[in-house]
Amino acid sequence: MKNKNKIIPMITVAAALVILIVLIVLGTKLIQRYIPSKEPQDMQEYYHLTAENDMAMVVDEELLEMNAKYIDGIVYVDYETVHDRFNKRFYWDTNENVLLYTLPDKLVTVPAGSNSYQLDKENVTAGYTIVRNDSNVMYMALDFVEQYTNMTHVVYENPNRVVITSKWGEVETAAAKKETELRYKGGIKSPILKQLTKEESLIILEPGDDWTKVATEDGMIGYLKSKFLGSSEKTVRSHEFEEPQFTHIKREGTIQMAWHQVTNQEGNARVANVLQNTKGINVLSPTWFYLTDDQGNINSLASQDYVNYCHQNNIEVWALISNLEGTSIETSTYVLTHTSVRQNLVNQIISAAIQYDLDGINLDFESLSGEVGDGYIQFVRELSLKCANNNIVLSVDNYVPSNYTAFYNRAEQALFADYVVVMGYDEHYAGCEEEGSVASIGFVRDGVANTLLEVPADQIILACPFYTRIWALTPKENPAEDEYPYEVSSEAVGMDTAQKRLEANGATASWSEEAGQNYAEYMNEGVTYKVWLEDASSMELRLETMKSHNLAGVSFWKLGFENSSIWDTIIKYTNN
Repeated sequence: MKNKNKIIPMITVAAALVILIVLIVLGTKLIQRYIPSKEPQDMQEYYHLTAENDMAMVVDEELLEMNAKYIDGIVYVDYETVHDRFNKRFYWDTNENVLLYTLPDKLVTVPAGSNSYQLDKENVTAGYTIVRNDSNVMYMALDFVEQYTNMTHVVYENPNRVVITSKWGEVETAAAKKETELRYKGGIKSPILKQLTKEESLIILEPGDDWTKVATEDGMIGYLKSKFLGSSEKTVRSHEFEEPQFTHIKREGTIQMAWHQVTNQEGNARVANVLQNTKGINVLSPTWFYLTDDQGNINSLASQDYVNYCHQNNIEVWALISNLEGTSIETSTYVLTHTSVRQNLVNQIISAAIQYDLDGINLDFESLSGEVGDGYIQFVRELSLKCANNNIVLSVDNYVPSNYTAFYNRAEQALFADYVVVMGYDEHYAGCEEEGSVASIGFVRDGVANTLLEVPADQIILACPFYTRIWALTPKENPAEDEYPYEVSSEAVGMDTAQKRLEANGATASWSEEAGQNYAEYMNEGVTYKVWLEDASSMELRLETMKSHNLAGVSFWKLGFENSSIWDTIIKYTNN
């Protein structure tokens, strides 16, 4: 039999050894858990640099996904980033490979691959390639962008990065209390981005109890322990930059404008008859010009005798140019997005304006899609330069603001054009699935209020309708349960015609407080007719809106649809 007294000590020793090993393992893990990592962050990975000429972009304390390019000591930034984040006034024509920038009085033109640019007719050398194409991405030299943009940039190497500041004003800053680590994430095990020096200035992005997110001046964004951060203070960042100054041609007094629809040369001879019953008109806009093809050519119905007659009666002529006659919307898109074609259109408009001694141009390009928004605004800019050089007033017609018309960019229009016209009608229009007012007072007031968010009051002209829509609701046979039970159609008529239609059908109108209009309905042969009338009462509410907001004036579509008595109401608000 073995000696039990010898076995027990051996078991005890083994158990103690196991316990010791467990304690060592646990202790090592605890030590590893609480000892800060010394692992440095892979900075090429942090800045997602993959190509030799890649340069990371840190913009206003945000590391962008898109890289810049660093070529021959110049930073190049992709056009989309420049346009969306720094300066929307740059316009890149992908069809003709030309970059444009419009100053208040000059046009800057830069061909791709060139180290010089045109400032109107003057050739200017930059000393570096301004625009580069790389794998179908257009890159712009940041030095060139800074000429026209309130921004600065600083280049750092190893790894390559550019720190860009484009937002100015107050930021919260603090200094590091001691030498410490800036880590990729909050936590001592996160890799180290940088060893911070004592008193190094940091911009506070997200304060925290244990860790605070900060940005360094040299473009690193990470976390340090909050207890190693000094007291915060507000610091104002500023940059000397001369913003462009825009001027406008303004008319004294209230503008009282009306559109005169002219569809052929014979229509010009009726100008005297059209004006004879009006009161106070000081601007007439005949529908004379429209786009005819994809080369930017226009058709003209202009008449010198018409202009002379208006001038003899102290009425200015702001002829309308439209894209809605004789061409498709696709044609408009092509013209607006091809610089040489667009500029041909501008030149033709100006040539006609000079030939006929016009006082102004009224631009009416409608039904555009969002994809052509930048081209359309560039058209307004370029047309405005030529108009200003020839003392021609430029007014631009606009829908009431909405999400789907935001690309018309009324704020930019207001900088270059002299007047922005708000078309306060077509709330319900031909083709609507349901009937309704052409321009309820709520629709008009909202349209004015929202336009004022983008355009100064003294540049806004409120356009009002002289026409009424008579809506016909024909019952459908066996409509679906969730289907509107009527086939809806409408007819646009003048004020007198609408009133006569009511009288002929024995209908009496009553005031609708919601619409701000007189409303009537009647039935005829099983069809229900609904009418929101345009008359002196509805017009007065719109004129009060114009006057209460101190707008530049009012306009009317169209002459011939009004009754003669409406002018007595209008003149009360425009005769100053």
